[in-house]
Amino acid sequence: MPNRRELGYVSAGSTSVVYVTGGVAIDFLVVGGGGTGANYGTIAAGGGAGGLRSSVTATGGGGSLESALTVPPATYTVTVGAGARGPYSYAGSNAIGSVGGASSFYTVTSFGGGGGGNDNNAAGFNAGTIGGCGGGGAGSGAGGSGITNQGYAGGAGYSGNAGGGGAGAGSVGASATSGVGGNGGTGVAVSITGSSVTYASGGGGRGSSTNGTASAGGGSSANGSGASTNGTANTGGGAGASSLNGNGGNGGSGVVILRTVDSLPEFTTTGSPTITTSGGYRIYQFTGSGTITVVAA
Repeated sequence: MPNRRELGYVSAGSTSVVYVTGGVAIDFLVVGGGGTGANYGTIAAGGGAGGLRSSVTATGGGGSLESALTVPPATYTVTVGAGARGPYSYAGSNAIGSVGGASSFYTVTSFGGGGGGNDNNAAGFNAGTIGGCGGGGAGSGAGGSGITNQGYAGGAGYSGNAGGGGAGAGSVGASATSGVGGNGGTGVAVSITGSSVTYASGGGGRGSSTNGTASAGGGSSANGSGASTNGTANTGGGAGASSLNGNGGNGGSGVVILRTVDSLPEFTTTGSPTITTSGGYRIYQFTGSGTITVVAA
């Protein structure tokens, strides 16, 4: 059979093999770069996480698990989105959060996380921005929307004294309550590398009395003039909100992880991905952009 390729499935401790035509079967995890929280007094919202799409374990935004790709032999670009840079007190006071960069491979793109809003009262500043996972809103602003099957919406602000949490790929950002910043939305645990790792958690919002927190990979909001926490690199975590006098944290950079059965020859790559084997698979983990040359068995 021409162009026949192996696709392995592991079940009950054994590996079975089926065949597909037209290309090589590749599982994927593609996570965009995280967004940043806002910078404004005590009323600033957290950044959304990068969008998450996956064909292993679980995917983002409550969507159905995606199917493995069937990729024709050729050389393909792998793009890993950068985390957004946080606002700095000496250069970015009163700044809304920024959106992270998109990550992509072949036909799969995951968008960067949305930025958090603040209570500056300028048009459009209160609401969080749309992203793979939406940024939180501040003051009376709504959270930004997430992208379908990538992430959720950010939490709403509380008028006058608190910002909402940035969304994660696993849940919405929490809305603020009086004086209490919203917590960042949870991420999604994916086992494509052979170990369970949580990706795409949202950043916490800032409140006048209590700041929001974040789950694994997301950034927490800052107290006083302290710097808010960065989203974790190569997980797409959103950064927490910062005060007017504190530096804002950076969103975590994204990641692209590809997996084939290890009976296939090792693919040629650029960009120095980490290449490992586990459970009958060969795994290519890109933490920076590069290329991968897909070849036949």
